[in-house]
Amino acid sequence: MKTLLLLEELAQFLIATILFYQLGFSWWVFPALILLPDLSMVGYLISPAWGAISYNFIHHKALGIALFLWGIYINDTTLKASGLILYAHSSMDRIFGYGLKYSDNFKNTHLGIIGK
Repeated sequence: MKTLLLLEELAQFLIATILFYQLGFSWWVFPALILLPDLSMVGYLISPAWGAISYNFIHHKALGIALFLWGIYINDTTLKASGLILYAHSSMDRIFGYGLKYSDNFKNTHLGIIGK
């Protein structure tokens, strides 16, 4: 089952990447922005609870989908790109075992303990 979930996340990452490149941005924009959502970890400077809230908000795939769809609705390429970056980043994190966080510890995620 773990392999199937990994392949599912990989497929989602590839689809988001392909859709991003269809928007017409230069090739370097995607790799330049793909780690930007990790700035949401700044909440951990306040507390583990605040860190989990900020991290989970940005890394929730529904946010990426909503931004992408809003971008389609208002015909805004930058908004579509932002949604795809968030979605691709969230899939990439899950490929590497970084899931949504619980409020007690950064390493405690919905996918299990990071590093185990």
